[in-house]
Amino acid sequence: MDLAEALLALLLGSVLVVSLLSNLLVLLCFLSSSELRQQVPGLFLVNLSLCNLLLTVLNMPFTLLGLLWRQQPVGDCACQAAGFLETLLASNAMLSMAALSLDKWVAVVFPLSYASKVRGRDAALLLAYAWLHSLAFPLAALACSWLGYSGTYASCTLYLRVEAERRRFTAFTVAFHAASFALSLVVLCFTYLKVLRVARFHCRRIDVITMQTLVLLVDIHPSVRQRCLNEQKRRRQRATKKISIFIGSFVLCFAPYVITRLVELLPFITINNYWGVISKCLTYSKAALDPFVYSLLRQQYKKVVINIVNRLLRRDLYPSSGYNSSLDTENDYCLHRPN
Repeated sequence: MDLAEALLALLLGSVLVVSLLSNLLVLLCFLSSSELRQQVPGLFLVNLSLCNLLLTVLNMPFTLLGLLWRQQPVGDCACQAAGFLETLLASNAMLSMAALSLDKWVAVVFPLSYASKVRGRDAALLLAYAWLHSLAFPLAALACSWLGYSGTYASCTLYLRVEAERRRFTAFTVAFHAASFALSLVVLCFTYLKVLRVARFHCRRIDVITMQTLVLLVDIHPSVRQRCLNEQKRRRQRATKKISIFIGSFVLCFAPYVITRLVELLPFITINNYWGVISKCLTYSKAALDPFVYSLLRQQYKKVVINIVNRLLRRDLYPSSGYNSSLDTENDYCLHRPN
């Protein structure tokens, strides 16, 4: 094993450990908090974490072994099963992110009717569709024997065995990535850009009120005025930053792999093995990033994590205070939902 392969193995091993621990923590938070279980977006987050966790446990180790051994790490049947699960879980995770963006769009753009538009039953139906949608492609690949070990990616994945089937395999691969990556990206861009538009509108309203207040308070201390102006600037940047992370992490992690899979369909192009493994590691890194992007950095989840830690240490969270607030203090988009 050369230095590049050793570094790739170290990177993949690190991603595996972080993904395993962070996704387990999200599921533990959900099980420990009745408040999180009552929220509709929690269903999408649990589904996303479950997909990421299964991908971490059932696929990443095979890729790591394939990279270390430079050969197929398991038998053909097990490799086909791993490729089936990878295709299913990766597609379902993308659709779960799209469902989360739809939920955020309805909550921000239609706050008064959110409770009636998005209910637990609606979320369950959307998740059922996501699983059926994701299941169709690996079933088709299994029926056509297009699952196997690819040395380019050191993993069990979609793989063309017979050159005579290249045209059918090309059509299938394009359709798969269009119905998973491209569809999810379009939904993410549409919904989050709508959310950003509403957020900026409300931020401008708050900015007008802030400036009017500062004009009226002529005796205000300069330091207080400056703090108000700094907060005004941070408020304008907050929504843009969050939405950039949502869309940017999706594109950065998935686009290189998807583009590589599409480019290699051309018979006269050969993909470098190092780049193939790097693009695969990027897709796996999304499983490690999702818990932080969507869950663990939110105040509500932080509070649950603190409760869990203190419970494990057998300490009371607030020994000298009657504080028992259960509100999520996160203010993602400068908006306040009406009671």
